[in-house]
Amino acid sequence: MTRKRHTEEPIIAVLKEAQAGVSVQDLCRKHGISDATFYKWRTKYAGLEGSEVKKLRQLEEENRRLKPMVAEQALDIQALKAIPAKHWSGPRRNGPPPR
Repeated sequence: MTRKRHTEEPIIAVLKEAQAGVSVQDLCRKHGISDATFYKWRTKYAGLEGSEVKKLRQLEEENRRLKPMVAEQALDIQALKAIPAKHWSGPRRNGPPPR
């Protein structure tokens, strides 16, 4: 996994500079990023504030943690559906008959 050079707060600051009217090329040169990086940041963080970015990061982390759980449950369901119905004979009726 690649190491991030910029955290969300400086990214938001760069995007606010761009909204203030500074050209994209000047911003990219000043902060040492490529045009593609700037546009990726803009699509991901456009219109977000600092607190919203923290919430976004928390949601992404939670989503990353939950995806394997959902995949495992889907595999369990698929395995249960693959078992033929004849193996499930229903409840056994041992003992005295009900009154």
